[in-house]
Amino acid sequence: MAAFKNKTNGTWFVQFRYKDWKGEKQQKFKRGFATKREALEWEREFLMQKQSDVNMTFESFVKIYENDIKPKLKLNTWLTKESIIDKKIVPYFKNRKLSDIKPNDIIAWQNEIRNLKDIKGNKYSKTYLKTVHNQLSAIFNHAVKYYGLQINPAARAGNMGAEERKEMQFWTKEEYKKFSYAMMDKPISFYAFEMLYWCGIREGELLALTVKDFDFKAETVSINKSYQRLKGEDIITTPKTPKSNRIIKMPHFLCEEMQDYFKQIYGLDKETRIFQISKYYLAREMERGCKQTGVKRIRIHDIRHSHISLLIDMGFTALAIADRVGHESIDITYRYAHLFPNRQTDMANKLDMENKKEV
Repeated sequence: MAAFKNKTNGTWFVQFRYKDWKGEKQQKFKRGFATKREALEWEREFLMQKQSDVNMTFESFVKIYENDIKPKLKLNTWLTKESIIDKKIVPYFKNRKLSDIKPNDIIAWQNEIRNLKDIKGNKYSKTYLKTVHNQLSAIFNHAVKYYGLQINPAARAGNMGAEERKEMQFWTKEEYKKFSYAMMDKPISFYAFEMLYWCGIREGELLALTVKDFDFKAETVSINKSYQRLKGEDIITTPKTPKSNRIIKMPHFLCEEMQDYFKQIYGLDKETRIFQISKYYLAREMERGCKQTGVKRIRIHDIRHSHISLLIDMGFTALAIADRVGHESIDITYRYAHLFPNRQTDMANKLDMENKKEV
């Protein structure tokens, strides 16, 4: 390893050869270092990254982790992970050698994170703390699984925080009807909420809909994409999960409503998003409608819960509901168990009758 001084401006640079992942020789040149020590340290870290040496700094390994993981994830998923890594993890561990970080270092970090506050001055929720720890643990797991690190110190230290299940809110049909009446003064708002409530689709699925997704002869709508606004750009991605790709049978009245809506849109073509609005717009309209009608304020996503609770109340099975909304049936059974009618008495009575039958 050697560093050289630029006689023109007094800065330092490194120039060296290394083998890439194909085993082919490459040359690397990097300049602009203030000192010889900084130049040599940069060369050392670069070579350890290329050799996947766990003695590299934590910050260096995070760059490897990003290169490995980012291509596998949707952009919005990676941006969420990146924010946690950059703000809550790297500042604490960045200059530590990856292999030198011990469980007691993780515990010290956890104690610092627990004392942090958000922009409103509140301590972070237990759910968020668990999410942050899980991300740190995922980085170490990656090092263990693919790069030869001996142990995951985050796993040894134990988690922090806990999963907090928020109280599920939803509208009854009567509440939704009252709310929707207030939306009739703005067609785009009225028809957007109609699709959300009567089809149980996600917000991103709604905003990605185009004319070609509708088959009014079969009275169906195809859910095969999702809309996100990321870094000022409109991004269309695949739906949340593979099971989210589905075809939903629409009630007849909703088909008629959507056909009326299409007639109101100027210059409509098959590829154009029919709801060219934002999630912020929907939240603002939700606020307006609730204030006007006195209906309780819920989240936009809770309209999906409202659709599911309506189907449960109508007597449909968890399997049938899961197929419609793009969930696994076990998720419907677990998350909405409190909404299903209590069948225990019916079961006991039928078992009693079965016992009395003659053999």
